[in-house]
Amino acid sequence: MKIISTNPSNNKILGEIEETTKEEVIEKINLAKSVQSKWANLEIHKRIEVLKEIYDKFEENLDKIANLISMEMGKPIVQSENEIKSTLKNIKWDLENAKNCIASEITFESDKEIQKVFYEPKGTVVAISPFNYPFSLCCAIAFQNLIVGNVVISKPDPNLPLLYKLLEELLNNSGLPKGVWQFVFAGKEIGSFLVEQDIDMICFTGNTKTGEYLYKVAANKMIPILMELGGSAPGIVCEDADIDNVIQGIFKKKFSNSGQLCHALKRLIVHESVFDEVVTKIKNIAESQIIGDGLDRNTTIGPLVNEKQLNTLLEQFEDAVNNGSNVICGGKRPEEKGNYFEPTILTNITKNMKVWKEEVFGPILPIISFKTIEEAIDLANDTIYGLGGYVFTTDKKVFEKISKELKTGMVACNNLAYSAPYNPFGGVKKSGLGRTRGKWGLRGLCNIKIVTFEK
Repeated sequence: MKIISTNPSNNKILGEIEETTKEEVIEKINLAKSVQSKWANLEIHKRIEVLKEIYDKFEENLDKIANLISMEMGKPIVQSENEIKSTLKNIKWDLENAKNCIASEITFESDKEIQKVFYEPKGTVVAISPFNYPFSLCCAIAFQNLIVGNVVISKPDPNLPLLYKLLEELLNNSGLPKGVWQFVFAGKEIGSFLVEQDIDMICFTGNTKTGEYLYKVAANKMIPILMELGGSAPGIVCEDADIDNVIQGIFKKKFSNSGQLCHALKRLIVHESVFDEVVTKIKNIAESQIIGDGLDRNTTIGPLVNEKQLNTLLEQFEDAVNNGSNVICGGKRPEEKGNYFEPTILTNITKNMKVWKEEVFGPILPIISFKTIEEAIDLANDTIYGLGGYVFTTDKKVFEKISKELKTGMVACNNLAYSAPYNPFGGVKKSGLGRTRGKWGLRGLCNIKIVTFEK
C-alpha cells in the first residue's frame, strides 16, 4: 500500500512511499529490543556524543527539511524555518543539561548507610506525532528518549511521508546504531498494530479522541503513557490591558501556522469596555495577511494540511453562523486551488456553538465579552481542555489572581512566553498526561529506582 504526499497549497501529488507492513513492524520491534540494553548501558556522555552528530545533520539540512514541511503541510516557509531552529534549540538544551537532570541523587546518608535515587531507561518507546509541527513534535521527544537510554520507534503523521523519509535517511547515514531510532510509515490500522506490540511506553501528541484510545491500550498493557492532547486556550484581555502593545501578539498566538497549534489562543475573552477596540484592531491585522503557497516567503497564512481538516473547520464555522454568530471578517475560501480559509473573526458567541465547545484547529477566532474578572475566569475554564492560557493586563495582582484560578498547565502574561526548553510543557483535564521538556520531561521517560546500601 502506498502513502501519498500531497501539497495542500494546490492539492498536487508530490510523491509516494510504501506503507510499513505488519511484518516490518514486528521486525522493527524485535530489532529495537535487541539493541536497547546495549544503548542503555552506554554512558550518557557517549549517547550524547552520538546524538550530537544527528543534531548537526539536522542543522546542516535545515533548508531541505523546511521546504518539505512547507510543501507537505502548507506552513509558510519562514514559520517552517523557525520551527526547526526552535526545536534544535530545545534539543541542544537537552544535550547540554540532561546529564545533570537525570544524575543519581542521595536522598539520605548516615554514618552507616546511603540511600540513592537512580533514573533508568524504560526500554522500547513508541512515539506518535502529528502533522502541525512535524519536525518539532517528532524529533524533540525522540531525542529526550534517546538521551536517557530508551530506544524509539517513531510513528509520525502520514501527511508528511517525504519529510520523514529524509529524516530516516539522515539517521541511517549517522553513527547511531541500527535499531536505536526507527520509523514506521503508516495510518491508523498499522499504528494500532504497532502499539499492541511488546513495548514499554507510549508517547503521543495529537487529538484527544485518539489519546483516549491509546490510554486504554496502555492501561491494558500496564505500561506508562505520556500524552499532549488538544487545547482550547483562553486569552483574557482585561480593561487595563495595553491593547496596542499586545494586539500583534494576540493575533500571532491564534493565527500562526493557520491556527493549527495545540496551545494556540482559541477563545478570546475581552472586557466589555475595550471589546470594540480589540475586535477592530484584530480585524485590521487579519485583513492585512497574505494568503498563499507555503513556499512563498511573502505568505503569512498558508493552507490547512488537508481537505478533512478544512471540512471540519467549515462545519464549525457554519454551525456558528447558523446559531447567530456575527462574521467580522473572513469566513470564505479564497479562489486559490488549495485547502485555504481566510483568517476569520466571530462575535456574538454562545456556549452551544462548536467554535466554543470544540477545539478549533484553523484560522477562526471567536471573541466574547465579560464584565467581571470572576466571569472571565468562569468563561476561560468552560472547556474540557486545560493546556495553555493567556492573560493581557498591566495589573500584576489581577494576573496573579487569574493565573492561579485558570485550570491549565501553562499561563503567560501579555506577550511573554511559557514555552522554553527548560520549562515543563503539558496540560490538565483532557489536554493530556505528564510533561515534556526540561528535567520533568527527561525524568518522565525514566524508571525511578531507590537503592539503599551500606557505607
